[in-house]
Amino acid sequence: MKIYYLPGHGGSISNGLGQALSGRGYDVFGRETVGDFRRIDFNDQVDTIAQDLIRDFWSKDSRIVANSFGAYLLLHALAKLEPYMGNIILLSPIVGEFTSDEVRMGFIPPYSKRLFELANANQFPVPKHCSFHVGSEDWQSNPKNVSTFAELLGAPVTIVPHIGHQLPRNYVNQLLDSVFSPDSNEC
Repeated sequence: MKIYYLPGHGGSISNGLGQALSGRGYDVFGRETVGDFRRIDFNDQVDTIAQDLIRDFWSKDSRIVANSFGAYLLLHALAKLEPYMGNIILLSPIVGEFTSDEVRMGFIPPYSKRLFELANANQFPVPKHCSFHVGSEDWQSNPKNVSTFAELLGAPVTIVPHIGHQLPRNYVNQLLDSVFSPDSNEC
C-alpha cells in the first residue's frame, strides 16, 4: 500500500515516522521539508503537493499522513482542490500562528489566517475522511485551535492527554492500524 507522507519542519521521509511507515510495509512517498523542497517559495511547495496528490494519490483508496508543518502545507494544498476522497491522518497539525509565553516562542507561518478564513466562509473543500490528532500540552499545535478548525470542517479530533507536540509511538501505531487497515470504516 502507498502512503503520501509530509513530515514536520526539517523532517525527512527516510527517518522517524517515514522510516516506521516503511518498516510496516508501506511504500512511502511525499515531500521532505528539507533541501531543495524547503528552499522553494511556500506557494510553490503547496502547488507541488497539490500536483503530487492529483497525479498519484487521488482515489478513495489513497492514504496521507501529515505531521506538524507538513500538515499545514497539506491543508493549504487541499484548499486548492476538490474534496479529497482518500484517508488523511493529521498528527500535531499546525493550523495557523502560535505563541507560548511559557517557552517564549512563537511562529507565524505564511498565510496564517487563510485556513480559518476559508473554513469560516464554508469555502474549504472538506476531505471525506480526515482525522486530527494533537497532544493536550502541545503549544505548537494548540489543541484549542486544532479543535476549532476540525469542528469547522466537521472532522473528528482526538486530544491525547498529557502529551506535547510529539505524539507517542504506540498511539500513532494503533491509529495507523485502525485507520489504514483494509476493512476500516474510520476517519
